[in-house]
Amino acid sequence: MTYSEAVDYILDIPKFTKKNDAAHTKAFLKTLGDPQRKMRIIHVAGTNGKGSVCAYLDGMLRSEQKRTGLFTSPHLVKINERIVIDGQMISDERFLEVFEETMQAVDKMKEAGLSHPTFFEFLFGMAVLAFAESGVEYAVLETGLGGRLDATNAVESPAASVITSIGFDHEQYLGDTLEKIASEKAGIIKPHVPVYYAQTTGESDSVIEKEAKKRGSFCKKIGKDAYEILGIEDKHIAFSCLNDYYGTTTWKLNNIGLYQPHNALLAMEVMRGLFGENGHPHLWKEALEAVRWRGRMEEVLPGVYVDGAHNISAVKAFAETVEKAGFADAVLFSAVRDKDYEEMIKYLCEHTEAACYIVTQIEDARGTRADELGVVFRKYTDKPVRVIGSVKDAFEYAVSSRRGGNVYCLGSLYLTGMIEGYLGSRENQIRGGRMLDYEEELKKFKPSLEVDDIENAVYQEDLTDMTDLLKQVMDQKK
Repeated sequence: MTYSEAVDYILDIPKFTKKNDAAHTKAFLKTLGDPQRKMRIIHVAGTNGKGSVCAYLDGMLRSEQKRTGLFTSPHLVKINERIVIDGQMISDERFLEVFEETMQAVDKMKEAGLSHPTFFEFLFGMAVLAFAESGVEYAVLETGLGGRLDATNAVESPAASVITSIGFDHEQYLGDTLEKIASEKAGIIKPHVPVYYAQTTGESDSVIEKEAKKRGSFCKKIGKDAYEILGIEDKHIAFSCLNDYYGTTTWKLNNIGLYQPHNALLAMEVMRGLFGENGHPHLWKEALEAVRWRGRMEEVLPGVYVDGAHNISAVKAFAETVEKAGFADAVLFSAVRDKDYEEMIKYLCEHTEAACYIVTQIEDARGTRADELGVVFRKYTDKPVRVIGSVKDAFEYAVSSRRGGNVYCLGSLYLTGMIEGYLGSRENQIRGGRMLDYEEELKKFKPSLEVDDIENAVYQEDLTDMTDLLKQVMDQKK
């Protein structure tokens, strides 16, 4: 079997499987040799911020010279993104090897009369198997949907349970109140395992506190007032911790999202709990500043940001950041049908100052039609609304709309992934397979020519124009 065939098989799993219970996942792990027992596990649930917290934990653990495994979902471009070892995405070759080992376990389960693992179960099994075989010491596991019924909850004795901010999402599965949703997330709490959680609301916080007490688990809340944002400079957000343990240190993140210091501090407190006086916060500081989590208020082109905000609480956090950044030249939006996209659109129109809004349709069966999204936008704004069916064309139009302000793309992780994939493909074409460092390319031409001319030439892949520009540079040097 080839790597592509293995990926196709995994993507087809939802067509012939059904939801399995925790006992099934435990049986699956046992058939694999219980690889999860060979490492210390940090288990992360929540509505928003899970991926960021996982990335921060992984970076800081590596700064402590620990071998790490990172299991997250969904992937943006390539399925391998879900399995990361020591900061590196698993290779295609290794992915195939682990897939074949996992299939052997699946065959044994079928012989024993057990059902096939679900899509998420299968990838989870692959991840912990790969981690164990690589000698991973600490594995950071992100739940998929919820917590209580999640496949990752088959882990019986993690080193720490972490719950990020709670908000409305997947209400059809998790409940229609914050208390019900928090209860599902709190389902990852295990007896006597320390719990760290991000303050959200009194209702959700109370649920987590009660569940921790019931389980006899130490519980620490990371408050919204536990840090102070110092400012944004050079595309980094700086903050300080209002805690004597961290002193007067200024912490920096490679991100401008105003919500990220809360995520970072949550991860820092987990590290503090794990390592105590043996930890090295000065190393954590360096690690945090280096972490780049794709698709979370990520600048993919100069002044062009993509953000995976796909529910109302995430959109509110997004809007707060945009408000601080100032006027937006354009906002590109798309969403899937099972999200409350009208509420998201209404909030965007009321709280983001944009010259125009662009809507498109993601290439997924659940994608909402672009014209339907356009109707909703026109209901809440008198600014121009452009409907463009193709994500590629919509993104290029959004980029071309930039006039000195920023461009933002949000509404769905599918949209984020499609944009990331498109940019990666285009960059490879421009440099014959080598990823293009945008800023470095621009530096080469300063100050001979206008930056906008260079940007247009590079990203339009117009070799004639590039040749002309280079001739101009040479002429100016004469």
